[in-house]
Amino acid sequence: MRYFICFSYCGTDFHGSQVQPNGHTVQAEMEQAFATILRTPTPLTFAGRTDAGVHAECMVAHFDVEHSLPDNFGARLNNLLSHSIAVHDIYPVKADAHARFDATARTYHYRVISRKDPFLYSTRTRVQGGLDYDAMNKAAQLLLGKQDFASFCRTHTDVKTTICDIKEAKWVIENEYMAYFTITADRFLRNMVRAIVGTLFEIGRGRMTKQQLAEIITAHDRCKAGHSAPAEGLSLIDIKYPNNIYHE
Repeated sequence: MRYFICFSYCGTDFHGSQVQPNGHTVQAEMEQAFATILRTPTPLTFAGRTDAGVHAECMVAHFDVEHSLPDNFGARLNNLLSHSIAVHDIYPVKADAHARFDATARTYHYRVISRKDPFLYSTRTRVQGGLDYDAMNKAAQLLLGKQDFASFCRTHTDVKTTICDIKEAKWVIENEYMAYFTITADRFLRNMVRAIVGTLFEIGRGRMTKQQLAEIITAHDRCKAGHSAPAEGLSLIDIKYPNNIYHE
């Protein structure tokens, strides 16, 4: 039987989401908890990967088991997992449902704060000097639609295509000190959101214009875009799936 598991994690203490030879990762910790309860190795296939320090409020993975899951499986997982990971839901899906390839949309938020706050330092990036959110939002409209985002893809990344379809990209002001950038697309490239945010920061600080962003997009050259924004401000917020993947 195949299941989807929905969970969240604070990425501060992890070297990324996927298993690595010499680093503590979300996948490694979760697979260890699975093995402890199910008494057998149970590989997890994540909907995507996040880099070190990046968070997920809604990550999805699929896994296969030969028999029905034991009672209170989710609660037992939560008891074994560290405080940085929380399991929210587990439900059966069709045998060919795929957490990564069946996803139709993903949403990320990049959160910023303009003052020092010891309770938010791990989930928001502190920006000093102020940002022109109106200018950044006008420029962000250039990102919408289906186009080539090679200029915002980590170099030497092995992908078949750098074309993505962005449905939403805008800054939302929360209060005097806090704001977030929300972006939704059918898929994202490695480091894409952080590269976009870093470039928008340049516009918000008056160092780059909307026209220059248009030229960066068409250049298909990562060197033309701004520096990647720090990892701690980025969170995966939501993943959408078609209704036909769920177990009948």
